[in-house]
Amino acid sequence: MVPPKPLPYPDCWTAPGDYVDNLLQFVTTSDTFRTLCGGVHVLDFFTSEPSLFSSVVPDEWQPWLLQCDPMKLLDILMREDVDSLQYPRPPESLLEYIKDVRRFSLIREFPSREEKLPTLTWQMSVGMKPKKVHEVRNFADYVSQLASDIEAESDNSITHFVDFGSGQNYLGRALASVPYNKQVVAVEGREHNIVGAKELDVIARVADKPKIMRNKKLWMRQLDSMTPEDQRDERALKRAAKAIRPSEQHAADLRPRNQFDAIYTPEKGKGFIHYVEGRLESGDLTDVIDQIESTHPVPTTPQADVRLMAISIHSCGNLSHHGIRSLILNPAVQAIAIVGCCYNLLTEKLGPPTYKHPYMRPSLQALNGRVARESNKHDPHGFPLSDRLCTYQDDGIRLNITARMMACQAPHNWTEAESDGFFTRHFFRAVLQKIFLDRGVIAKVYHDGSKAEDGTTESSAHQSPLNVSTNPVILGSLSKACYTSLHAYVRGAIAKLTTSSDYREQREIIKERMSDMTDEEIAEYERQYGPRKRELSAIWTLMAFSAVVVESLIVTDRWLFLQQHSDLVQDCWVETVFDYRQSPRNLVVVGVKKPKPRP
Repeated sequence: MVPPKPLPYPDCWTAPGDYVDNLLQFVTTSDTFRTLCGGVHVLDFFTSEPSLFSSVVPDEWQPWLLQCDPMKLLDILMREDVDSLQYPRPPESLLEYIKDVRRFSLIREFPSREEKLPTLTWQMSVGMKPKKVHEVRNFADYVSQLASDIEAESDNSITHFVDFGSGQNYLGRALASVPYNKQVVAVEGREHNIVGAKELDVIARVADKPKIMRNKKLWMRQLDSMTPEDQRDERALKRAAKAIRPSEQHAADLRPRNQFDAIYTPEKGKGFIHYVEGRLESGDLTDVIDQIESTHPVPTTPQADVRLMAISIHSCGNLSHHGIRSLILNPAVQAIAIVGCCYNLLTEKLGPPTYKHPYMRPSLQALNGRVARESNKHDPHGFPLSDRLCTYQDDGIRLNITARMMACQAPHNWTEAESDGFFTRHFFRAVLQKIFLDRGVIAKVYHDGSKAEDGTTESSAHQSPLNVSTNPVILGSLSKACYTSLHAYVRGAIAKLTTSSDYREQREIIKERMSDMTDEEIAEYERQYGPRKRELSAIWTLMAFSAVVVESLIVTDRWLFLQQHSDLVQDCWVETVFDYRQSPRNLVVVGVKKPKPRP
């Protein structure tokens, strides 16, 4: 059941403790890493002189990076044997940095088992993309086998699988069906997702269609009333002319079919799905367990009780933490298997970073106020989970949102076309921010909270791009046509910001400062900054490459949290459950509790 290594660290480390000790030292002492993972934001790429590229990238790296083809750079960072690289060979300090990032990145290879897995019927696959099919097939088999191993090794059978944030319940539907036939509790906060999931349950034959007894006359009149009078045929007009007798009214249930609940019938030896609507604000599953015990008692011996496994495919942000904490907080939870994602949605337990280091820029000088407020909450459910990271070097380890957003990237999967597309989008957005700054739409803000004023003179340290950023303007996405040129992008952005109701605060100042901008001025910005697009793509690639370590740190923190509860947790580990090419967030955090004493 337990893999040879509790963390999939590279073979250069002799033990988990060796890996963890060196990982924590690296992320807190490497200036280059801390700059690339939290100290750079694309909005501010062109708003300072010297530019971010020349300020944050070591001098000896810059010429080599600018002459290296973007896809070749990706290969060198991710795949090639750096010791055998030929001319033009990267600087030795860059090669050492590449080696460092690689040795602190958890291994993501996944041995394919597709040919051994049960196939999903077409009814079960309705609504799934190939990525989801891959995830559901692999994870359903994984957690089912995990439950079997737990029972075989400790005689501690799992009675229910609780899926955190079940969404459309693709995973739960597979587990409740042949060959697994599991009892599933799907916990979901959005009512429309539960409604849609129940419709898919009927299609997949996990539930039965509701039997609807209708008064045919009244039902036809209801349909007629929904058709414009000039489009009704002769029979419909005759039906509409007849009055409804009082004796008929009580027999009329004219609700659409999708408003009737699907029918779930428990049968011995077959799977069952129970939906629980609600948002989980912590790992406490008391309400969920009460519903299971009150509505679906376990049909075994009188001594039997509810024994849960908490599971989730890609639970966003803190929801992963709630799933992991559930093993500690609930006696009924015997195991967990949680695959996290959306690290940018994590809150901060320790508050925002302290800025004694110039490399970690404030969480949201370059983003938005909501996350800044979240950062200041000192949320007990946020990152980090483990005591080890909370107390490391007394101050603890913090990751700002820029670092966590970059950890959501999948640079191993970037293609040339995809890379060029988002490099272009980032370039356009960075130039637009420079235009906003030049025209007074936004201002520079120093990290001590002061605002830069025109004509003021600051010390060189105060002027450093690492100590200053610009006010955010959250633009969001534009239509595809806006990404064909800088001119189209600027015009599309101005149109959105001055016409959409979402931008009431910025609308007037943007109209005032941007309305007289000419096409010639936009062309001049493109002429001036176009040659520097390679600077942006090079540093963005380095950021995404480095952030693989950020994800490794987040996952390691979750493992350390389980490990610190050794009085309750018998085994805990991390391993891959998906093919990275299909599903990059492919690391599952597993915890198995010490056997629960029988009554």
